Amino acid sequence: MANESVFTYGAPQLKFGDGAADEVGFDLAQFGARRVLVVTDPRVAATGGPERIADAMKAYGIEAAVFDRVRIEPTDASMREAVEYARESGPYDAYVAVGGGSSIDTAKAVNLLTTNDGDLAEYLNPPVGAGRAPERPLLPLVAVPTTTGTGAESTTVCVMDVLDLRVKTGISHPRMRPTLAVVDPELTMSQPSGVTASSGMDILCHALESYTARPYDGYERKKPEQRVPYCGANPVSDMWAEKSLSLLSLSFRRAVQDGEDRQARHDMALAATFAGLGFGNAGVHIPHANAYPIAGQVKDFRPDGYPDEEAMVPHGMSVSLTAPEAFRFTYQARPERHVRAAELLDPRMDRPNDPAEHLPRAVLRLMRDIGIPDGIGGVGYGEGDIPGLVEGTMKQQRLLATSPRPVDEDAVAEIFKRSLRLW
Repeated sequence: MANESVFTYGAPQLKFGDGAADEVGFDLAQFGARRVLVVTDPRVAATGGPERIADAMKAYGIEAAVFDRVRIEPTDASMREAVEYARESGPYDAYVAVGGGSSIDTAKAVNLLTTNDGDLAEYLNPPVGAGRAPERPLLPLVAVPTTTGTGAESTTVCVMDVLDLRVKTGISHPRMRPTLAVVDPELTMSQPSGVTASSGMDILCHALESYTARPYDGYERKKPEQRVPYCGANPVSDMWAEKSLSLLSLSFRRAVQDGEDRQARHDMALAATFAGLGFGNAGVHIPHANAYPIAGQVKDFRPDGYPDEEAMVPHGMSVSLTAPEAFRFTYQARPERHVRAAELLDPRMDRPNDPAEHLPRAVLRLMRDIGIPDGIGGVGYGEGDIPGLVEGTMKQQRLLATSPRPVDEDAVAEIFKRSLRLW
């Protein structure tokens, strides 16, 4: 078979800058919307931001309802609750998600299942679900992120915990990409330090994984109908990843240490946007595949800055915990990429004698500085949990296919074992 010679690129319309969220009513009017559902979570709702956005729509003749019961780290059950609310209170002409990735992903599921029939489980990625594709177009979705990290405002994916299976998985289809991403750094100023650290590690891993991903021309040639959003590293995604890493090198530590640092907040919002525009097309690989079972099989860990009613490992944190070991594993597939990424992330770090150590050390230095737990042991896992974590990772074949180096159960088990403690 011939190698692939085509890469694809998709992105939402983008509006970025302080005060951008004040213009959502105008933007919705351009889509012809007259009745809109705002989707958010209780903590973001308590800031008054979603209600202000909804009230501002009245000036454009738009009626807005607010659903404020999104679950942080959503489950299939919480998404079904949101879908049911939208079905009973609708119909709507458009949706607006205000919040972190949890709110944006929930709004994507609501949009999918109020425009297409069937149950959530039918659309989940194989092998967990049937991977059904939507048959009908979705409504306009405006994504307004209030955290800097998930990139959900740019991607075609929504992620959730499937409670019965204790696994994290998602739905992916080009039609699920938001129509418009409205990134307003002002909305991130109240983000707690712990949330800034965790979600910022999501930005970092988005950039690093897409930059080191299997290149688009390393796949076999696809037919047009076989093309998927994650097409592998390519010149356009590389550009976004490099710029994101440069911004993180300047502002990540500052944003965690001082949430009032407006320039750092602005840079982090821009880094999150750039990384999202990159990985939303190139894809992510091993750290994200490992993150799903780390989050889905959580025991009793309660992170700073998040609701403490129940145990959770935030997504960005779960992604970061095996990242240093994952990049040690993938180094041999794309050595020059790993070294270049390390230089962008930590340009002042002395280059180690072993170039394979350059990127892991740069990531570890950052993790320690911003207070990320010391490996999967730091969030409650032990060696006896590794078989279950490996099983969960191997279900993420959509992500593992993007790894620049083939990965099997033994390799994943070794990455988890070496990630029990990182320093």
